[in-house]
Amino acid sequence: MSAAVAAPAPQSGDGVAYKRKRASSRSRSPSGGQSPPAHRRRRSPSPNAVSITDADPVRKKERERQLAIRLAEQEAEEKEKPKFDAQAEFAKLVGSRSGGVYMPPAKLRALQAAAAQDKSSAEYQRLTWDALKKSITGIVNRVNIGNIKDVIPELFAENLVRGRGLFARSIMKAQASSLPFTPVFAAMVAIINTKLPQVGELVLTRLISQFRRSFKRNDKVVCHATSTFIAHLVNQGVAHEIVALQMLVLLLERPTDDSVEIAVGFMREVGAFLAENSPKANNGVYERFRAVLHEGSIDKRVQYMIEVLFQVWKDKYKDNPILPEGLDLVQEEDQITHQISLDDDLQVQEAINVFKFDPNYLENEAKYQSIKSEILGDSDEESGSDEETGSESEEEPVESKPGIEDQTGTNLVNLRRTIYLTIMNSLNFEEAVHKLSKINIKEGQEIELCNMVVECCSQERSYSTFYGLIGERFSKLNRVWCENFEEAFASYYETIHRYETNRLRNIARFFGHLLASDSISWAVFSVIKMNEDETTSSSRIFVKILLQEMMEEIGLKTLTERFKDTTMAENYTQMFPMDNPRNTRFSINYFTSIGLGAVTEAMREHLKNAPRLIMEQRRAQLEAESSSSDSSDTDSDSDSESSSDYSSDRSRSRDRRRSRRRSSTPPRNRRDRSRSMSDDDRRSRSRSRSRSYDSRRRGNGR
Repeated sequence: MSAAVAAPAPQSGDGVAYKRKRASSRSRSPSGGQSPPAHRRRRSPSPNAVSITDADPVRKKERERQLAIRLAEQEAEEKEKPKFDAQAEFAKLVGSRSGGVYMPPAKLRALQAAAAQDKSSAEYQRLTWDALKKSITGIVNRVNIGNIKDVIPELFAENLVRGRGLFARSIMKAQASSLPFTPVFAAMVAIINTKLPQVGELVLTRLISQFRRSFKRNDKVVCHATSTFIAHLVNQGVAHEIVALQMLVLLLERPTDDSVEIAVGFMREVGAFLAENSPKANNGVYERFRAVLHEGSIDKRVQYMIEVLFQVWKDKYKDNPILPEGLDLVQEEDQITHQISLDDDLQVQEAINVFKFDPNYLENEAKYQSIKSEILGDSDEESGSDEETGSESEEEPVESKPGIEDQTGTNLVNLRRTIYLTIMNSLNFEEAVHKLSKINIKEGQEIELCNMVVECCSQERSYSTFYGLIGERFSKLNRVWCENFEEAFASYYETIHRYETNRLRNIARFFGHLLASDSISWAVFSVIKMNEDETTSSSRIFVKILLQEMMEEIGLKTLTERFKDTTMAENYTQMFPMDNPRNTRFSINYFTSIGLGAVTEAMREHLKNAPRLIMEQRRAQLEAESSSSDSSDTDSDSDSESSSDYSSDRSRSRDRRRSRRRSSTPPRNRRDRSRSMSDDDRRSRSRSRSRSYDSRRRGNGR
C-alpha cells in the first residue's frame, strides 16, 4: 500500500534541499566510509556556472535568472570595495587604548610607511609611542646581574624622558612579580638616576605613594614588594635613609602581625646601611623591636622572626650586604640622593603613562639625541671597543696638522680618554699592557699614561692588583716608564693631601707594589721628610700604608735589610733624620707606632750617643771661635784697640753692677734681723703680759 503511493513532487524552493536529502539517504559503500582519492573528487562548479535542478522548466529558468543577478551584484560590491585607508586605521588606533588592539605585521608596516611621510603627525607619534613601550618593557624584563652592563646602554638609547612613566610602571610591575631580582632593578634605577635624576625621582615617588596606599588598604603583598624596592633604593643611595626610618616608625607604631612581618623583612634589607650611616637610629629601631617582642601581643611565628632578625644583626648582616656582588656600579660622588618623606605631597604624574600628542615632538627628540650622545658618547667607539682591531684604529688620538699647534688640549683629553677606555675594556693586565703599548703616544707624554693608570686605580672601591701588575709590566719593559712612574710618585706624594682616604689608600698600595717588586728605584724615598714640620696627616697615612704593603709582600726582615743598605743610605737621610734630636725622636715614634720599630735601631743608637756628640761639636765650635778671634787680633790693631776699649767699658760696667749688688745686700739682712728682733720682742712682751695676768687672778682669788 505504501509502495503504491507516489512520492510528492518537490516544491519550487526546495529543489536543492531535496537533492541533498536524497544524496544523504544513499547507503554508504562497504569500504568503511572513506572518501575517494583527491583526483576522483568532484569539483565544485565555478561561481559563474548557474545550474539548478527543477522538474518544472519554467520555474527552473526563473530561479537561475535570479541566482545570476545575485552573483553579479556580489561581484560588483567586491570591485567597488575601498582599498586600505591609513587615516581610518589611524583613527581607530588613536581612539583605542595603547596596546589594546592587535595589528597584523603587514598592516602595521603599511601604517608605518604611511606615517613616515609626516613625522610630526599624531599617527607617527602614536606608532613611536607603542614601539617605545614595547622596547622599554622588553629591556626591563630581560635584565639580570650578568647583562646589566650591556642592557643599560640599550635603555639609554630609548627616549627615557618621554617614556619615564612607561619605565617607572614597567620596572615596578617587573619587581613586584620577581622579588629576588629587586637588587638588579634598584641598580638599574641607580645608574639611570645619575644621568636622568627626574626618572629616578619619579620611580621613588610612585613607590612611596604605592606604599602609603597599600598600607591604608592592608594589602600585605603590595606593601612587602614596595618596601623591599625602597630598601634597595636606599642602599643604592637613590633615596635618603630618612624614608626608611619613617617607614619603620609607621610599621612599628601600632604593631600587628603583618606590619611587624613587613618591618622585619624591610630591616633585613636596609639594616646594614642604617647600621653604617645612622647607628643611633638603628639602635632605636632594635629597641622598639625588643619592646614589641616583650609585649607578647603578636603571633609566635612573628616573634620567632624578630629573634631571627636579632641574630642577623648580631652576625652583622653577612648574608644581607648593602650592595650585592656585581651591582656596585655607581660611585658615591656621582649618585644623586632624593630626600622625599612619607608626609610630602607627592606628584605621581599618572598622565604621562598614556599617549598624548606633542606639538614639539621633533624638537624634543633632537634634545634627547644630544643628551644620549653625551651619556653614551660616539656609537662607533662603543661598538668598536669589543674588537681589538677596531678599537685600536678608533682609539688613536687625532694628530694635528703640521704648522698648527693645539692650544685647547683636545689631543691630550682624547689621549686620556683612549687610555681610560682601553684599561676598562681589558679582561686582564696582559691584554691592557698589549693594547696600551700600541697607542701612539708622543715623546714627553708618557707621564700621562702613568697618571691615568694611577687615577684609574684610585677610583676603584678597593685596591686591585690589576693596576699594580700593569705598572710593574710597563716599568720592566722600558726604563722610560720606570722614570715616569718615579716622577709620578714624587708628584702624588706632594699632593696626597688633596685625596680622600679611599683614593689615598689605593694610590699608596699601588706604589707599594711597584717598590716591593723593584719596578721603580727606592731612591724615591728621598722626597719623604719624616719630621713634624714637613709632614701632614695625609702624608703620614700614605707612608704607613705604603710601607705596610711592602712589608706584606717582601717581609719585615727583607725590608729592614734594604733600608740598612749603605749604597742607598743617602736617599733615606730625610726619612730617618739624625741631624736634630727632635726630628729623630719624631721619626722613631712614628715608625714604632706603625709596627716598623726594627728600622729605627740606628736612630735609637744615634739618639743615645747624641749628648756626647753635641758636647764634641760645641768644643769644636769654641776652638774654632777662639782661633778666629786670635787671627782677628793679629790682623788689625785698630780693631783690637776698639775691641779692648769696648771690653774694658763692659768690664767696668760689670764691676759697677757687682758693687751695687753687694751694697744693696746688707740692708736686706738688716731688715731681716730687725724683723727677727721685733718678733722676739713681741714674744717676750706677750709672755710678760700673760704672767701679770696670772698674778692678778691669783691675788683676786686670795
